[in-house]
Amino acid sequence: MQGQPILKRMEDPVVAKARAERRRFRRVPVDLAGRLFLPADSREAVCKVIDMSPGGASVLSDLMPEADAHIVLYIDGFGRFEGVVIRRDGDGFGVRFSGTALKREKTAEQLTLYMNKTLVDSSVVVRQNDRTPAKGMSQFVRADGTIVKCEVIDLSPTGVSLRTAIKPQVGEFVLIGQLAGRVARQHEDGVGVQFVGLTSETPSADTLHASIMVR
Repeated sequence: MQGQPILKRMEDPVVAKARAERRRFRRVPVDLAGRLFLPADSREAVCKVIDMSPGGASVLSDLMPEADAHIVLYIDGFGRFEGVVIRRDGDGFGVRFSGTALKREKTAEQLTLYMNKTLVDSSVVVRQNDRTPAKGMSQFVRADGTIVKCEVIDLSPTGVSLRTAIKPQVGEFVLIGQLAGRVARQHEDGVGVQFVGLTSETPSADTLHASIMVR
């Protein structure tokens, strides 16, 4: 729009994406048992959640609710969720959670812990042996939309070490390049970021490098 600063026009989509990531990170694969309850007719059944985000989930169950149906999910280790069915697909369905921002933030923290445990259980050797130097300029977007320039020090399939004068607190979620992450530690030169929301298939070093570097 005329009169709007060029820099602001360039940053707006990035800031908007970062703010969206605060509330709804990309779906992460999970394998969680649960129970499904349909308040409309008091039916219930066991179910399995196969992917999840703070904003919704994909569920497999013999009990198939109608589209737009209101449901209640009890997910092992995560608690109770209310939501609306937004799609049906084969033996499963997608649900969009309804809840407060605080509930979404708590779910994001639970998912991060779940993913970190999965990574610890399955990728300890990869983290120890596959961290390689990967110099280059990048940037990350903080939860408040602030864009911070940084330099990549080294990179692994599960995280990245960044040189930056601005060091977010441990636990803060950030968006670096095209990947969501969580600040796992602070060090002398900057911070270490743990990726969240990656699929179980380990990305190649080239793929990760292309995802986080500034083009």
